[in-house]
Amino acid sequence: MAITLTDSAAERVRSYLEKRGKGIGLRLGVTLTGCSGYSYVINYADKVEVSDLVFEDKGIKVIVDPDALKLIDGTEVDFVKNGLNEAFSFRNPNISGECGCGESFTV
Repeated sequence: MAITLTDSAAERVRSYLEKRGKGIGLRLGVTLTGCSGYSYVINYADKVEVSDLVFEDKGIKVIVDPDALKLIDGTEVDFVKNGLNEAFSFRNPNISGECGCGESFTV
């Protein structure tokens, strides 16, 4: 079981946490939404809950709720820039389909 980060994603998290002045890592989860079923939820984490699972990649902690892990185990988080747009993106080996806009997925 693992969640990994590309160099670009790790650098983005590291620089944002430094700019923010607090935080221990990245919190990754899922929520029921969208036309395909699930959507990623990504936030910066200030603490680890007792039930959380913690992965570390490239010096960055990635905190995941155990219920979400079964849907995102093996996911690689990337940070991409396209012109003026920039966002985290996900390579999830568990998905069986995505909606046309790429905002939600099915497992």
